Amino acid sequence: MLKKKIERSVSVDTKKHQMQSFLLYLELERSLSPNTIHSYSFDLDKFRLFLDELNVRGFEDVEESHIEKFLAVLKKDLKAASTARMLSALRQFYDHLIDSKSCDIKLNPLEFFDSPKLVRKLPDVLTIEEIEKLLAQPDVNTPLGLRDKTILEIMYACGLRVSEVLTLKTSNILYSDEVVRVIGKGSKERIVPIAASTLEWIKLYIEKSRTVISGPHSEEDLFLNWRGRKLSRMAIWDIINKYTKLTGIQKQIHPHILRHSFATHLLEGGADLRSIQEMLGHADISTTQIYTHVDITYLKQVHKEFHPRG
Repeated sequence: MLKKKIERSVSVDTKKHQMQSFLLYLELERSLSPNTIHSYSFDLDKFRLFLDELNVRGFEDVEESHIEKFLAVLKKDLKAASTARMLSALRQFYDHLIDSKSCDIKLNPLEFFDSPKLVRKLPDVLTIEEIEKLLAQPDVNTPLGLRDKTILEIMYACGLRVSEVLTLKTSNILYSDEVVRVIGKGSKERIVPIAASTLEWIKLYIEKSRTVISGPHSEEDLFLNWRGRKLSRMAIWDIINKYTKLTGIQKQIHPHILRHSFATHLLEGGADLRSIQEMLGHADISTTQIYTHVDITYLKQVHKEFHPRG
């Protein structure tokens, strides 16, 4: 009995050590963001606990039957997208175990398991008129209203993710070049053009608003809360919700909708997909291609509305 307890303890420690080694690899060699690494850690830990329940001693002892049982649990508990993400994490983890030779394993046990097919939902977008209505809501005569106006302007003008807005520094705005240095997913840097009108709002915000709300702890963060500290992700959601209600627009509006609208309006205006991919910071152009479907939907609406046979 004591021997079994010791063996179980050793196997758990070995699993945890192998997981930590993989997470360190993701951080140091692949430069993935803390949020992404946290997701990988959560997925691997769920798999480890499942194996512990089956009394599977180590990751190298996993068989196809174990994977099948795990998939059955996932199918019952998770949506297809979450299951696909978890399988991807496990495939990469096993590839790392094989490459690092940290255990006696020659074949990835997930090699012959397909991820569930995902139905790609077309993203919601705002029309140009709705965008203008939203941007007109903040009271720019107050420090926080001017800040909110500038946040909305830069999110739409540059198609930024919420996380990218939060990590913007004052030094990231290159006024003379009319571009913004953005730190995207995986700490990858990209340069995004910015309209002269948006640059004017940023200058006005820094001069009239940021100087009022900043404090000794503000450092270089561009957007600050009323205490002079860096804005939180929830604060951006609150800003979007606040001004959405004022517009009366009957759509489910969320921070990412400004990014979707940015890409869709570029495509409608004639921009090529490769340029949009660069500006959005998509690693794979297949991610950007969803906006071609949005554009086709828009064209159908135009045809139906204006063509005699529509």
